[in-house]
Amino acid sequence: MKNHFGKIIKRLSESSSEDASGEDYIEINSEDMNKSTAKIMLKYFTLNDFSDVKPVLDALRAGYTIGLIKISPLKEKDISELKRAVSKIKKTCYALEGELIGIDQNWLVAVPSYVSVYREKVGSEQGAVPVSTDDFDEL
Repeated sequence: MKNHFGKIIKRLSESSSEDASGEDYIEINSEDMNKSTAKIMLKYFTLNDFSDVKPVLDALRAGYTIGLIKISPLKEKDISELKRAVSKIKKTCYALEGELIGIDQNWLVAVPSYVSVYREKVGSEQGAVPVSTDDFDEL
């Protein structure tokens, strides 16, 4: 085993010395780097006004996009436009059998139907257990 690592280290040191002298190099084709082999795209969107909803909907309808949507700029401008935009995205998500999840007050995540979202159950052993005022009467 030790002998195998020695061979690998020797080859790496030989290749690094060749690179330093400029004798051996590899040419990279930039066209190959631009081709994406990913099946699912995680795409970032910002809602500045209601017209910014269209690219979100187009990407979701394509079926291969998980959308991270920043809503704070529109929230600061006009809350009624934000409600309209969120309603439109929500209807499209549900029509596509996907989900729209609020992560924070400023972020939404739109996922297609083949993506499941883990939500911790409230009241389970891991989460908080609700307490009623009747529990204090026994004390």
